[in-house]
Amino acid sequence: MHVLILGGTTEARRLAELLAVDALPGLRVTTSLAGRVTAPRLPPGEVRVGGFGGADGLAAWLTEHRVGAVVDATHPFAGVMSVHAVTAAATARIPLLALRRPGWTPVAGDVWHEAGSLEEAAGLLPSLGRRVFLTTGRMGLPAFADLDDLWFLVRSVDAPGAPAPSRREVLLDRGPFTLDGERELLRRHRIDVVVTKDSGGAATAPKLTAAREAGLPVVVVRRPPVPAGVRVVGGPEQARDWLRRAGDLRTGE
Repeated sequence: MHVLILGGTTEARRLAELLAVDALPGLRVTTSLAGRVTAPRLPPGEVRVGGFGGADGLAAWLTEHRVGAVVDATHPFAGVMSVHAVTAAATARIPLLALRRPGWTPVAGDVWHEAGSLEEAAGLLPSLGRRVFLTTGRMGLPAFADLDDLWFLVRSVDAPGAPAPSRREVLLDRGPFTLDGERELLRRHRIDVVVTKDSGGAATAPKLTAAREAGLPVVVVRRPPVPAGVRVVGGPEQARDWLRRAGDLRTGE
């Protein structure tokens, strides 16, 4: 069976690693990356980089390459790709699974302000602080570009482009991050409000702990829901087990 992993996340790479260790006879694994990161961490197995050309293009690729199952292990905020995956898998008549790390949940001491979008998050900021630690990725900067009265520490893997906040410092870095490092970052830059997407996972969670310790408000952008009707698992091991069962069903074992 040929498995397509829509990747770009730690979970996608871990799933590819698990499947490589299994080395099941006849199993072929391809991980697809969007190509938005300059030097991504590549998983084992075959890798393709770039878009498919929408749902129709993805469906055609699935058919041409005789894909037997798709795992959507994209970032929790890659909503468009997830919708395309549903349409393409239905067109190609192959099973689809969504692999999503669990989201974060507030604990005692957290001062969270939930937002439904980046634009809503930007609207909350002027009443919460003046020095913002912005960790929503370079693609979301236009939503904050008009906040000229605020100062931003922007952290992203690759350098952001325009439009972007005029008063900003860019920090190019990639997780996982440490709690001590996040504490020092907040202190050194005199941050008084943090903005993040609810990406979940441990790699970038220390900023939430550091903000809680400092009593800082955190604006948390809610993740979009997984498309209706798609089965969801929370970990790579569960996705591997699902693929094993999917392979048995398709081979008649």
